[in-house]
Amino acid sequence: MEGKGTLKGVALDWSTGKFRLTFEMEQDVSGQLDAVKDKPLRIIAKQWKEKRSLDANAYYWVLLSKLAELMKISKPRAHNIMLRRYGQPLIIDGARAYIRIPDTEKAEEMALEASEFHIRPTSEVVTGNTGVDYRTYVMLLGSSQYDTAQMSHLIDGLVSECREAGIETATPDELRHMLELYEQNMRRRDGKEAV
Repeated sequence: MEGKGTLKGVALDWSTGKFRLTFEMEQDVSGQLDAVKDKPLRIIAKQWKEKRSLDANAYYWVLLSKLAELMKISKPRAHNIMLRRYGQPLIIDGARAYIRIPDTEKAEEMALEASEFHIRPTSEVVTGNTGVDYRTYVMLLGSSQYDTAQMSHLIDGLVSECREAGIETATPDELRHMLELYEQNMRRRDGKEAV
C-alpha cells in the first residue's frame, strides 16, 4: 500500500510501550487494507515529492544507456554514434563548421569517446605540409542545444535502433508528452516562459 497522506497523530500505548501513528490518506485505501491488516509491514514515511515525468532529454539518456549496455560500448561512444547518424551540424554564420584531425585510428577512437565535442567524419582527406593525412569532420551541435524538432529527430533515430535491438520503447503518445515537457523546459531555460 502506498499513497499520499499526512501524519496526524502520535500516541504512546502505555501497556505495550509502543508508539501508534495516525495517518490521514488523501485517497480511498479501503480496498488495500485486507492485504496488509495484521501482517508485519516495512513502514517508510518520507516527505511527499511528485514524481518527475521524463522529458525527452531524460528519455533519450535512459534509452541510450540501455543501447550502450546491449552493444557493450560506453555511453559517450553510443551518444556520438547517434549524433553522427541523427544529429545536427554546428552552424556558424550560416555555414557548417568543419575541423580536420589526423586520419588515424587513434584520433577516430578519441572522437568516438569524446563528450566535450562531437564530430562526424567526411570522405575528404588532405595531406598536410609534413606528409600527415588529415580527415575533415563536420562539427556537430551538442544535443543539449537542440530545439524540439531536432530532439524529436534524434530520439526517433534512437528509438528505431532500440526497437531493432529488441529494447522496449515508449508509445508515440508517451513520446509526444515527453517532447512537450522538453519544449517547456527549453523555454524556461531560454527565459521565454515564466518559471
